[in-house]
Amino acid sequence: MGIWHPEKDLTPNPHEVEFMAETLEAHHGLLAAQVADFFSTYHGYQGDAGRSWAWAGVAAVVRERERERAESPLL
Repeated sequence: MGIWHPEKDLTPNPHEVEFMAETLEAHHGLLAAQVADFFSTYHGYQGDAGRSWAWAGVAAVVRERERERAESPLL
């Protein structure tokens, strides 16, 4: 495990955000967006705006995926 450098930008790329969203959905199902919101709020309260923003992005991706699934016709 590497050393954490809080001064470095740890902004995830779109692929990483998508992976995080998929992982949360796999582990938490319908609660995935709420779990991401929790982490976003937690990091916001801790003063870590970068991680808060990243988790908010994950929550948005999860909600978009939920919306797309709800709108897609059943096969």
